[in-house]
This record gives sequence, structure tokens and C-alpha cells, in this order.
Amino acid sequence: MTVQHDSSVYERIQASQQFGELRRRYRSWAFPMTVAFLAWYLLYVVLSGFARDFMGTKLIGNINVALIFGLLQFASTFLITWAYSRHASSKLDPLAEDLRRKAELEGAVK
Repeated sequence: MTVQHDSSVYERIQASQQFGELRRRYRSWAFPMTVAFLAWYLLYVVLSGFARDFMGTKLIGNINVALIFGLLQFASTFLITWAYSRHASSKLDPLAEDLRRKAELEGAVK
């Protein structure tokens, strides 16, 4: 069964304190993490371009600093994804689910 929603339902929810809290929780995690990741990535790019001797330093056999930094880029991406998943399921999803339920109830009543 599909429920038709009046746009005013969504406007009321968007204006609610609960929606503001959901947005605040998301932004307080996503923005700093995005800045941190972009800084980490930029460090890798800058070092690769301007610190060639450092990045070319061999650590073990033919494995150099640049290869380790490159692999750490992948590791940090997966780590951030895992951390966001945990954050979303504990802090965002319950609030979003409650808002969705309210939207459905308000839409069904009208």
C-alpha cells in the first residue's frame, strides 16, 4: 500500500527539533572526517610530487614509503567506512527511523 504524502508533512518534519538533531549528528561526524581524509590524501599527493627522495626510501626489499602510504590510503578508506557505519547505526538510524515513522503516520492520517 502506497501512502500519499502532503508536502507540508515533510516541511513540518524538517522544521522539527528532532530533524535538526539528526542533521547536527550527521554533520558533526561527516564534515571533520571528510576534512581529515582529504588532508591525509593531499599529504600523500604532495609528498609524492615534492618529496620524491623520502617517498622513494626503501623500507624492506623493493617496498618503499610511497607504496606503504598508498596502501594506507586504502586501509583508511575502509576504516572510515566501517566507523561511519557504526556511527550511523547507533546515532543516526534510530532517529531517522523515528522521523520516517512520524512522516508515514502523519501522511496516513490526512
